[in-house]
Amino acid sequence: MRKRWFSQVQHTFAVWASTTLLTLSLGFSPTLAQDPFRATNQRQIGDNTEAAFKAIFEQGNYQAAVNYLNQAETSEPNEPLAYAMKASLAYTLNDDINAFGNYGKRTLEAGRQLIAQDPLRGNLYAAVGHFLQGAAALVREGTVRGTPQALSELRQVYAYLDKAEAIAPNDPELNLLRGYMDLMLAVNLPFSSPQQAIDRLVRFAGPRYLADRGLAIGYRDLDQYTEALTYVDRALQATPNNPELYYLKAQILAEQGKKQNNPSALKAAVENFDRAIAKKDQLPSSLVKQIERERSRTVQRVSGAS
Repeated sequence: MRKRWFSQVQHTFAVWASTTLLTLSLGFSPTLAQDPFRATNQRQIGDNTEAAFKAIFEQGNYQAAVNYLNQAETSEPNEPLAYAMKASLAYTLNDDINAFGNYGKRTLEAGRQLIAQDPLRGNLYAAVGHFLQGAAALVREGTVRGTPQALSELRQVYAYLDKAEAIAPNDPELNLLRGYMDLMLAVNLPFSSPQQAIDRLVRFAGPRYLADRGLAIGYRDLDQYTEALTYVDRALQATPNNPELYYLKAQILAEQGKKQNNPSALKAAVENFDRAIAKKDQLPSSLVKQIERERSRTVQRVSGAS
């Protein structure tokens, strides 16, 4: 459960891919940095931060991302997006909650410093920093002791998000991050409606394939498998080299096959688990183990359905 929460947190705050797809490898040398979210009114994002962003969210290549982020920490010390990704990788790769919290704090500090220069992104990443601090408190302190701080941080999250939204309500980066946050909360809290978050991701969020990925996750968690498959296929069409998307599609098909007693969906799930595992060398070892466990359970269900 804790890993699933952090997987959702990771894809909530992170900084996802640019509209121009590039093939990344450990030897890729970035040139002019581009804004990965906006076609107009672009912001300058550092070369290494952008390369790390693409490595994770276009290619699912975490090892390449680590190299780029290590360089970004020196070359781009004022970019909050880099610290947000560092926080994610600290937990995803090393299960290091202390580093996760520390980089969350640095995300918050960098976001606040950016407000004078770029109020939209500054307020947005101050919100992300508080979000990460709240998640760290829940894991470090446990649900009972950590909830008061997490709720306090969440109030700060939405205070900063409201400030960012007052500046540019249709901004793609804002709507991507807020859409992910709102949808994650809506599908996990009783009496919450996900529709507003879904509308935000459909209408305003960018880049498109990351919005589609968020919608696929949301519809998966709402047990709406037809819609989930539609959106994950759209994301795969744009970024076909990312093994995490095959894992997501496999999860959707496995749940559909289990709950609808559909052997064809289960077999298709196994095929997509295999496509994800084929690139296991570039994924976190903990994620690979999780994929293999889910594949094994699905294979057992296929045998039982035969």
